Amino acid sequence: MKYLSILLIFLFLNSCQYFDKKVPSEKELLQKELKSINWKEVDEYPSVADCEKVADKKLRQQCFFQFMTSLIQQKLDIDTLSIMYPELDTISVKVTVFPNAALKFEPQFPSDSVAYNTIKIDSVLRARLVDFPKVNPAIKRGIPVKTQFILPVIIKSKKIK
Repeated sequence: MKYLSILLIFLFLNSCQYFDKKVPSEKELLQKELKSINWKEVDEYPSVADCEKVADKKLRQQCFFQFMTSLIQQKLDIDTLSIMYPELDTISVKVTVFPNAALKFEPQFPSDSVAYNTIKIDSVLRARLVDFPKVNPAIKRGIPVKTQFILPVIIKSKKIK
């Protein structure tokens, strides 16, 4: 019993070092966590119902981009952009997907775009790029986030007979 009490006292005195550790502050923990997050990438990319069944992250992203590009091309095929500007074969469209699943489309013109009536092209794009299917926003750490990307949209030339 004497040895047991000495052993317990010895363990008790040595265990004090475990209680005397410095606990990091809330701000330090927050800063450490914020530095560890990669803000350039999302956990899940935006998606549409047709692409939800794809399991692979990269393939789902590619499916979404192809879906959006082809849908924008279909909506612009019914317009006269290719007739008005035959030299204009591709338009870059900046697509913004907001956390509430709203979409915003902005045409991106090159800096030497004085040959085009950018205001007219912009108004045509805004008029045509409506009524899109529901888009699920991107997810970062379980929270819907805003994402932006630029899609090159090929304007198919129409033959005038």
